[in-house]
Amino acid sequence: MELEQTFKSAKEAGKCLTRITDEQRNEILNAVADAIIYNKVRILQANTNDLSRMEKTNPLYDRLMLTEKRLEDIANDMRNVAKLPTPLGHITKERTLANGLFLRRISVPFGVVGIIYEARPNVTYDVFSLCFKSGNVCVLKGGKDADESNRMGVAIIQEVLEKFGISKNVVTLLPATHEATGEMLNAVGYIDLCIPRGGKKLIQFVRDTARIPVIETGAGVVNTFFDEAGDLEMGKAIVNNAKTRRVSVCNALDCLIIHQACLNDLPALVSPLKESNVKLYADEESYAVLVNQYPQELLFQATSDSFGTEFMDYAMAIKTVSSIEGALDHIAKYGSGHSESIITEDEQHATKFQLEVDAACVYVNAPTSFTDGAQFGLGAEIGISTQKLGPRGPMALEELTTYKWLINGNGQIRK
Repeated sequence: MELEQTFKSAKEAGKCLTRITDEQRNEILNAVADAIIYNKVRILQANTNDLSRMEKTNPLYDRLMLTEKRLEDIANDMRNVAKLPTPLGHITKERTLANGLFLRRISVPFGVVGIIYEARPNVTYDVFSLCFKSGNVCVLKGGKDADESNRMGVAIIQEVLEKFGISKNVVTLLPATHEATGEMLNAVGYIDLCIPRGGKKLIQFVRDTARIPVIETGAGVVNTFFDEAGDLEMGKAIVNNAKTRRVSVCNALDCLIIHQACLNDLPALVSPLKESNVKLYADEESYAVLVNQYPQELLFQATSDSFGTEFMDYAMAIKTVSSIEGALDHIAKYGSGHSESIITEDEQHATKFQLEVDAACVYVNAPTSFTDGAQFGLGAEIGISTQKLGPRGPMALEELTTYKWLINGNGQIRK
């Protein structure tokens, strides 16, 4: 294994994290945040080099792009993480047994966390801040599209770490190759947990290949149901925000489900999408209503592939149902367990939807664009977990810890 020494160095670096205080961690995180702003010219130049190799029409272009405003947001998120309480050392259970043994269950880091991600250079900073704050080493495997941006980000982080006498191996960026991905997924004994962030193909590859523990995140086929009791003006704003705020992120809307009784409202409901040139793939009933009400060059008849697709682009499917049960059935069949929303003034329907939809985040009268660690007050996020075993939804500091039992005795022996 060519990268074995790299993995060994990362494992060894974890020892230094057990010896520093939360106050020291916070000081270093704030110093990294300052360094991001101070080095913005270097970072943006590296990002420009990456962008020059990608077509602007590529849906990943927006994910790849860094701006001064986005760097300020990244730095602010890092400062927010520094302000959060430490997730370490929390005693979650304690008891004294009849034989006098004193037991405590205490939160501790996983150790070395491996992250595989695609054209998202902001992930480099988010992952470092959350891993460092929670006492974890991070081994990063970014995509080739963002390689210069990622390398510059890691170099700046490592410069700060070394100024504080912390091993630079606390954060490591692997080569942007498929071979490196394979080695990470087989780094048994070195990497304690792998978290892939990306589309279905990446998640599937990791699931099929990994010999180390994996938490699945990223893939999001997101639906919003406009109920027969939905408010039209509210619905227009929610659908537009969920679809067009940032089309390349995993919480973006992929399918609008509309109650049959509201089809006459459909042209108005989707009218704000015209400004963003959103393509609509409408089923037979909704297409018939939209055919003279929506730009024809943007309107298409849905196919079997239109539903269950994560578009990551200015495109959206439309499905007509005759009841809330129909909406629930559609979500159960095509959703990915990420985020789902209902627009309704009927409290019983709202309760039924939140109770029966099987997803990490279920909204009433709000857009799925809020599924985000920072928006949830978590500082930042490693990703959105769509699985049920272990963390679910936005993964932040608490989700990057496990626990161990501490047992104190005074000479007891077991009979």
